[in-house]
Amino acid sequence: MKGDWVEIVVDAGDTTRTYEMAATRAGRRVETQVRRGVVEVSEVTRNGSVVRTARFMANRVLALVEHPIPREDSTAEASR
Repeated sequence: MKGDWVEIVVDAGDTTRTYEMAATRAGRRVETQVRRGVVEVSEVTRNGSVVRTARFMANRVLALVEHPIPREDSTAEASR
């Protein structure tokens, strides 16, 4: 959903670097995948098309933090 973002902290030798990937428009989401030693963070549209991708070597990633935007719980509203 628009506003969701992922923060990636990477070991860059003598320092660390922080990267951010965000869902920039309505209907887009951020997906995270780890496979074959690579962490891949992608911004994806509703129909599944990848808009942009960031790839990092898994052994260099120190932290991967997902920040979802707060959503209203639809079940709480139905009980009112």
